[in-house]
Amino acid sequence: MALEPLIPDEVLHEPTAGGVDEGELTEALSRNQLVWRRFRRSRSGIGGIAVLLFLFLLAFVGPYLAQWNYEDIDPTAFLRPPSASHWFGTTQIGQDVFAQTMRGLQKSLIIGLLVGLISTSIAAIVGATAGYFGGWVENASLFTVSLMLVLPDFLIIAIISPRLQDASWLWFVLLLAIFQWTLTALVVHSLTLSLKRREFVSAARFMGVPSRTIISRHLLPNMASFLIIDATITVGAAVLLETGLSYFGFGIQPPDVSLGTLIADGTASAITFPWLFLFAGGLLVVTVLAVSVIGDALRDAIDPQSTARAS
Repeated sequence: MALEPLIPDEVLHEPTAGGVDEGELTEALSRNQLVWRRFRRSRSGIGGIAVLLFLFLLAFVGPYLAQWNYEDIDPTAFLRPPSASHWFGTTQIGQDVFAQTMRGLQKSLIIGLLVGLISTSIAAIVGATAGYFGGWVENASLFTVSLMLVLPDFLIIAIISPRLQDASWLWFVLLLAIFQWTLTALVVHSLTLSLKRREFVSAARFMGVPSRTIISRHLLPNMASFLIIDATITVGAAVLLETGLSYFGFGIQPPDVSLGTLIADGTASAITFPWLFLFAGGLLVVTVLAVSVIGDALRDAIDPQSTARAS
């Protein structure tokens, strides 16, 4: 039912003459439309999306614009500063820093997105299943979550990841995701306990709708806003975690590179040869900042009490 053209944008934020505010118009517009209207008013949120899209474009298109591959070695240029032939300079062995930085940015972005998607999906399934079924399913799920919360995730990943050096880097992604879903699962569990008492869930049960369908089509869609925010936050956290592990030699392994390995290699020469460290470190800061800004803007758009929505 297309009612959007009949409701001006300003009505969503200004009370009408009869005292009707946004809360009374929620039934006229879908929640997704309201969230999008609020989000697109956030200059920081739109800017964060623009920056993140630019980073993806730079990471995946940039290597085709340069003449060097991240594994290539220029025997005539060792530790050369940025120039026309090597835009970000070269390393101690003549590798092009621009090509390596783009490769590292690709890896860190992909790892962050995959970890965010996988961990949020696990949290949604475990939390919703535990809250909906209750009983031994709930007890077993909550016990698993409690156990995962007390485990030293950084230490365990540092111990296991070196043993995956000969395997695909996707195993490293899965290892990161395993330790990122627990807190979200607890929140989803609490939301499910509240939602399963609602009339639409009771009606679905009365009609004989299977439990998996109720969870996937009725419960989880009503948590979509929270899950999107959580996935956004997890992406930034995963990028930082991967960078930290790679910095200490427990993440992406040579000959492949990530922002963490580049920062680790350039730290010792950060003052004398700053181009080895500066570009990878700067892109890491920009990436995490953009993701964080998007997450904040989404939170403000979804929270009807937020004053930031009108910015």
